[in-house]
Amino acid sequence: MQEMEKKLNGFVLTTAEILYHLPDYPELLQTYIWQEYDQAPSYPTLKKFLDFWEAKLDGRLHSVRVASNKLIYPNEFRFADTEYQIH
Repeated sequence: MQEMEKKLNGFVLTTAEILYHLPDYPELLQTYIWQEYDQAPSYPTLKKFLDFWEAKLDGRLHSVRVASNKLIYPNEFRFADTEYQIH
């Protein structure tokens, strides 16, 4: 799907901050930032990525923080509360 098509179909830009243990030094944490268009609130794309991480990568996950925001609001209109007349 193209980016605009995803936005119009309810996908939102999702950012995840992933903290994981370094494989060679498990007492140390490293940060990985992941960003993709995903469907809130279930986040199937992020879940698929985290499943891949746990199955294929050595760094054990510590925590994941997720943030998302709608960038396009189809069929929503907001009207101004104030009107200004010049001259």
